[in-house]
Amino acid sequence: MLTYRLIALLLDYPSDEAMAALRSEVQRAGEASTLVCRIAAADALDTQETDAIAAFVEDLLALPEGEAQARYVQTFDLAAEHSLHLTHHLFGEEKTRGPALIDLSEFYRSYGFEPDPKELPDYLPLMLEFASTLDATEQRVFLGDVNKVLAVLAANLEKTASPYAPLIRIIENHSALATLAA
Repeated sequence: MLTYRLIALLLDYPSDEAMAALRSEVQRAGEASTLVCRIAAADALDTQETDAIAAFVEDLLALPEGEAQARYVQTFDLAAEHSLHLTHHLFGEEKTRGPALIDLSEFYRSYGFEPDPKELPDYLPLMLEFASTLDATEQRVFLGDVNKVLAVLAANLEKTASPYAPLIRIIENHSALATLAA
């Protein structure tokens, strides 16, 4: 699912390089909605989801220089309940978190995926990068394991009216194991 790659980019720290690449892709496509529609077409996103991602991209690119980074830090780095490190929501800083992180790293490697050694393996953008390499059923199973955490994270972000909340809801909706039967 290419949409997971795009959402991974949007949920990652908005470095100058990432912002320039996103801006370039949007300019090449003509507008954010065209870019998102092109990516989402193969992934069976509905119009509301496509519009939400396009609106997020437009909003992100409209922010003054440095504001995207400030918003990201305010949202994810200064509020533990918004952490993109998903095992944090399950274990906090308990010792039991370590084995879960090791298991996740080993799971990635069993698929030939080498996670960025500078990032913990439960970092949602990294998990989405991995998920984008899987087929649709494997994606749902993999992300279905963290679906409850995604629901909590989305609810926490919605409480603060964060523009990131719809992105988490889209991941949650597409990772629900119930959609396997559909």
